[in-house]
Amino acid sequence: MQWYMDVIKKYAVFSGRARRKEFWMFVLINAIIGIILSIIDNIIGTTYGGSANQGVLNSIYSLAVLIPSIAVGVRRMHDTNRSGWWVLINLIPCVGWIIYIVFAAQEGVAGDNQYGPDPKAAERFGGPGGYNPPEPGYPTV
Repeated sequence: MQWYMDVIKKYAVFSGRARRKEFWMFVLINAIIGIILSIIDNIIGTTYGGSANQGVLNSIYSLAVLIPSIAVGVRRMHDTNRSGWWVLINLIPCVGWIIYIVFAAQEGVAGDNQYGPDPKAAERFGGPGGYNPPEPGYPTV
């Protein structure tokens, strides 16, 4: 949940880099919340749109996390040393989302790049004496 809250705290921060873990944990928790809200929408009868079966609660939530979702996607592209504009590849029908998933799943560039310092530097290069203390507030697993 910490990874999700970090993305929400960086609501409209499009600069910097996002680790794979930060991106994919946000996607996972976002999907779980969306599914739960869809079930609640169906139970309380707040769906609309005929066969699309979109719910009011899910729609409000989707709008609320639209900007953080784009922002973490841009930061994820930065971590792979790509421009944030690559998130627009999702607009290409059929294949755009596949290419985007491949880009988002790739390992970030080791070391600093033009978009900022490596968010995974402590794990990659180790701390003093080779000791890697866990990041504060994050699970150690």
